[in-house]
Amino acid sequence: MTDGDVRPAVGLNLHTHLEGSIRPRTAAELAEAHGIPAPPGGWEDALRMREAGTLTTFLAHVAAAYPLFTTPDAIGRIVTEAVEDAASDGVAYLELRFGPATHAGGLSVGAVISAAVDGLTEGIRRSGMPAGLVACALRHHDPATNEEVARAAADRAGRGIVGFDVAGDELLFPSLEPMVRPFGIAAAARLGLTAHAGEAGTAEHVRDAVKRLGVRRIGHGIHAADSAEVIRWAADEGVCFEQCPTSNVLTGAVPSYAAHPIRRFLEAGCDVVIGDDDPTTTGTPLSAEFEHLVARVGLEPEEISRIHATSLKRAFCEDSTRAEVRNRLAGVATDGRAPQG
Repeated sequence: MTDGDVRPAVGLNLHTHLEGSIRPRTAAELAEAHGIPAPPGGWEDALRMREAGTLTTFLAHVAAAYPLFTTPDAIGRIVTEAVEDAASDGVAYLELRFGPATHAGGLSVGAVISAAVDGLTEGIRRSGMPAGLVACALRHHDPATNEEVARAAADRAGRGIVGFDVAGDELLFPSLEPMVRPFGIAAAARLGLTAHAGEAGTAEHVRDAVKRLGVRRIGHGIHAADSAEVIRWAADEGVCFEQCPTSNVLTGAVPSYAAHPIRRFLEAGCDVVIGDDDPTTTGTPLSAEFEHLVARVGLEPEEISRIHATSLKRAFCEDSTRAEVRNRLAGVATDGRAPQG
């Protein structure tokens, strides 16, 4: 990748999933190489969700990529390309989250994380964009597996792994009690802590995640806006909400862009950052998310500027990286478009 291939900075991407970032062409090539049958309709149809549905159906599209994470080389390639694609979109800093235990069929959890870190390092080398990995425990995995993920992530804290998360189907597995020990392990390693909550669940699921797991960032958290009391509490507590508008429409968390509650969060004084969640699944990278925030949600330039400043403050990165990202963001547009020139 050359400098001419990279768009001017559009912002920080603090919520995106590796499994929902795989290139369809790469999916086809890996499937052919490893003897994995192509899904009916091809890989692009399997990976892409084109109409609004539920979180469960959305996650099924994301899960279509799981069989492709078969070897360290495959995992490394998918990570490297995700970093390159984000840089090409104009992302100034990327936090790429993934579920290591999901891909540990023939590999140990540690080997999966090592392969992802190797891919991240190569992606950073090729693109010049700073990035970090966030390891995810999954709601449907057993406690021992999630503790193993936490220990392996903690072993690599500051060496590619910057954060810890819990993801998965909140409707089918609402309890966070099994996550308390894994998050304690991650916190002891000083990893940044975030949790998917309130995407399909209630406002109280957001408060539960903050109190039980000690997180300071919440993935999505859309339904916190259903309770004026919870959203005021979140603002007072300094809880940061990672918003992904297109994903929220597709999962049915909100009925439309116009109905997205992001302005309610901002008006309540909450910290808000933006991610593209699963850009292959949604077909919407970060640059397009900001365009939608302006054209379809109706955010004003000062609100976009506030999101950029918040993202820089709440990123799981070292101060030296923060300074580098601040320089990359200089002159970032606030009208939903990458600055020209």
